[in-house]
Amino acid sequence: MTKSVEFFFDFASATSYLAYTQLPRIAAAHGAEIIWRPMLLGAVFKATGNASPVTVAAKGRWMYGDLQLWGERYGVPFNPTRHFPVNSLTALRGAVAMQMRMPQEFQRYVDLMFSAIWVSHRNFNQQDEIAAVLREAGFDIDRMLALVSDPAVKQQLKTNTDEAVERGVFGAPTFFVGDSMFFGQDRLDFVAQALARAAA
Repeated sequence: MTKSVEFFFDFASATSYLAYTQLPRIAAAHGAEIIWRPMLLGAVFKATGNASPVTVAAKGRWMYGDLQLWGERYGVPFNPTRHFPVNSLTALRGAVAMQMRMPQEFQRYVDLMFSAIWVSHRNFNQQDEIAAVLREAGFDIDRMLALVSDPAVKQQLKTNTDEAVERGVFGAPTFFVGDSMFFGQDRLDFVAQALARAAA
C-alpha cells in the first residue's frame, strides 16, 4: 500500500496555492501519493463559523506581505489577486470533473487554475474570464460547460466539502497523513515529518 497525503484545497486560497507549489516535491521525496481533495472553502467557513483572515483589514494587509515572503522562500511567483474574494465554485467543479471524467487532464487543469488566479491576475468572478483561460489552454469549452453542470460533479464537490467539515477541517489548505491533520501551508514541514514516519 502506497503512503499518501490528502490535500484539501480551494483555488481561491492563496495559501492553498503556495502549498500546491511545494507538496508534489515533498510527496515525491517520501514516496507518497497526493490525494487531491477540492472543497468549497466558503461552505467550510459557513459550517465552522470561520472566516477569511482578510476580513480583519490589518491582518489581511500583514498576511499578504507574509505570503509574499513565503513565495520568495519557495522561489515561486506569487501575485496577490486584485479580484478578491474569488468565486472559485466553477473552477472547483471543473477540478472534480477532471478527476471523475478526464483524469489525464487533472494536473494540467490544477496548474492552470492556480496560475491564472495567483500569478496572472485573471478574474474568476467573471465566468467569461474562466472560459477564456480554459480556451487559451486548449480545453473544449462546450465539454467543460457540460461537465461543470453535471449533477454528479456538483454532488461530489459537496461530498468533499461535507467530509472535510466532518473530519475537523476549518480552512485551507488542510492535509491528512493517516489520521493526523495539519492546517496551513506553513505546516508542510510537519506533513513531511509525518510522511517520513508513515509506513508504506
